[in-house]
Amino acid sequence: MKTLSFFLLFTLITSSLSTVRSDPSNHRYKQGDLVPLYANKVGPFHNPSETYRYFDLPFCLPGDLKEKKEALGEVLNGDRLVSAPYKLEFQQDKESVAVCKKTLKKEDVALFRSAVRKDYYFQMYYDDLPIWGFIGKIDKERKDPSDYKYYLYQHIHFDIFYNKDRVIEINVRTDPNALVDLTEDNEVGVEFLYTVKWKETNTPFDNRMDKYSKSSSLPHHLEIHWFSIINSCVTVLLLTGFLATILMRVLKNDFVKYAHDEESAEDQEETGWKYIHGDVFRFPKYKSIFAAALGSGSQLFTLTVFIFILALVGVFYPYNRGALFTALVVIYALTSGIAGYTATSIYCQLEGTNWVRNLLLTGCIFCGPLFLTFCFLNTVAITYNATAALPFGTIVVIVLIWTLVTSPLLVLGGIAGKNSKAEFQAPCRTTKYPREIPSLPWYRGTIPQMAMAGFLPFSAIYIELYYIFASVWGHRIYTIYSILFIVFIILLIVTAFITVALTYFQLAAEDHEWWWRSFLCGGSTGLFIYAYCLYYYYARSDMSGFMQTSFFFGYMACICYGFFLMLGTVGFRAALFFVRHIYRSIKCE
Repeated sequence: MKTLSFFLLFTLITSSLSTVRSDPSNHRYKQGDLVPLYANKVGPFHNPSETYRYFDLPFCLPGDLKEKKEALGEVLNGDRLVSAPYKLEFQQDKESVAVCKKTLKKEDVALFRSAVRKDYYFQMYYDDLPIWGFIGKIDKERKDPSDYKYYLYQHIHFDIFYNKDRVIEINVRTDPNALVDLTEDNEVGVEFLYTVKWKETNTPFDNRMDKYSKSSSLPHHLEIHWFSIINSCVTVLLLTGFLATILMRVLKNDFVKYAHDEESAEDQEETGWKYIHGDVFRFPKYKSIFAAALGSGSQLFTLTVFIFILALVGVFYPYNRGALFTALVVIYALTSGIAGYTATSIYCQLEGTNWVRNLLLTGCIFCGPLFLTFCFLNTVAITYNATAALPFGTIVVIVLIWTLVTSPLLVLGGIAGKNSKAEFQAPCRTTKYPREIPSLPWYRGTIPQMAMAGFLPFSAIYIELYYIFASVWGHRIYTIYSILFIVFIILLIVTAFITVALTYFQLAAEDHEWWWRSFLCGGSTGLFIYAYCLYYYYARSDMSGFMQTSFFFGYMACICYGFFLMLGTVGFRAALFFVRHIYRSIKCE
């Protein structure tokens, strides 16, 4: 069954993503052939989520306005491609060709002026190559904002490079002298023009996307990325060295001490982690939620690993539109069986009885908050008439995927987990009545321990976080997935080690309720990442407006919650391995 699942996974992913990747056989043109140019969207430059359809602004409409059919991932990405009014035939130069002449009414002028004030840009795709430009400019020679002048660009220049029969590169620039004054609320005439210049280049077709990834591969950026990795590696080495030295020495002393205690038990006061061996494997409270969280965390961990595999093999090259979203939806649906199997298996090991309810909880523990967040944010996008609002058909497709793929696999995984009949491997017998936990100082509480546990992993990744945020919530391009994968591995190692250390100190203080604590400490890095969101939004970005703010904090809350579940699962697994190991190494009566 596992082999079949992996086969289906890669078949669906490759089939869904191959439609996005350019096929060279479909990108050959003869002189005079019309090369497809699609207008995508417009929006404020500093608010990447707030985008609108291109013709929401009163540009010239083409005579044959057609909408391009989009794949699932492209729709989720907010792409809404329609045929553009410019005709760019292959190797055909044009000079100041008029698209249309029109008179802008007062409301049209106000609409364009508002767009210029908010620094609107437009995005188009020419033969699958992205192009951008600003729709206007503000003259700020006078210091008083009320005296600013607002201008609309009416002449666009297309510089296109070709190699034999293929388009290699396209650049767009606006004529700074061809301007229309939009400062006053008066009707104004405008003539939209465009110029096309074709130039030959030796760049091969296979390398035409390279220029979009050069910015992230510049020596300056690579130097910062490597500094981030060195910083993380030093953190890992110091932490692991400290833990290996201290814990091994302390544990060795503990083992010697407990061996002597068996000979002279009457002279020793029972203290330390050995003397709670009858309680350390007592099952936690709220075992159904605990098992569901572990199941969902295991699924998200598997999802992340598969995404990294696809990234490292080159699927997510720059402007492979919608590939990441398609992969996320498909892989999440196909890995739901892992969540069902893990959650039900653990729940049954913890002697849970209502496994069906546990399975429902597993399916909702991450998807529930994500669905509620999506409903709210999609309503906001609909109110703004933005392209981020998903069409009804796309929502139906996602619901069908969840109903026909995710839910059945979740149930099948749950049935397999229930039938596995694995027993919880506890090296010590649990006593009938729990031992009383001694009074502990405040810094041994759950919240202070979570703060300590989350800080070190976060410090190992925070430099790389800026580049990820600038890519997801800005216009930078992130392509160095190998470095990101190394940082991810470091994050897992640090999370596991710090959770193990804090678990040992907790047990040494005779606090045997370590199950939930290890999960919360492992996942606390997600809370630090969300705190970084606040810093990034107010200190490092220029985002503004209710829609952008709600999208940023809403979806980042879901992402950080996913990190909480995933890293919490990693922390608990590491702590469980450690606890089993130390209690297996002593003789418990």
